Amino acid sequence: MTPKRSSRQRPAAACPCGLAETYERCCGRFHRGEAAAPTAETLMRSRYSAFVKRDEPYLLRTWHPRTRPPRVDFDAGMRWTGLEILATTDGSAFHTTGTVTFRASFGDGSLHERSRFERVEGAWVYLDGEFLD
Repeated sequence: MTPKRSSRQRPAAACPCGLAETYERCCGRFHRGEAAAPTAETLMRSRYSAFVKRDEPYLLRTWHPRTRPPRVDFDAGMRWTGLEILATTDGSAFHTTGTVTFRASFGDGSLHERSRFERVEGAWVYLDGEFLD
């Protein structure tokens, strides 16, 4: 028998990355370490969600060892409001590198970036990015 959900329970929140799945079943599983992102785009989406959730351990864990900072400095006033993937190049299970061009919205503005990703020991990691616009 399936338990009934109380009318006071909140529905599961949609994932900040913009996909239709809930956060728990989408990027949350990567953040919790239950799975690794299978593509560069999936890693990009999960890293965006980690910025929304201020998940510093995940961001550092998925940053390339050559370019990883000692810590992530979150802007206390920053509120991310949406992610749009504009283009991807390579970054599939058959590649060792890939790029994802995206626009991340916040307040009255947006961040437009082309990010580069590489595989390190089989896992996708963020290498660096180029700001566009």
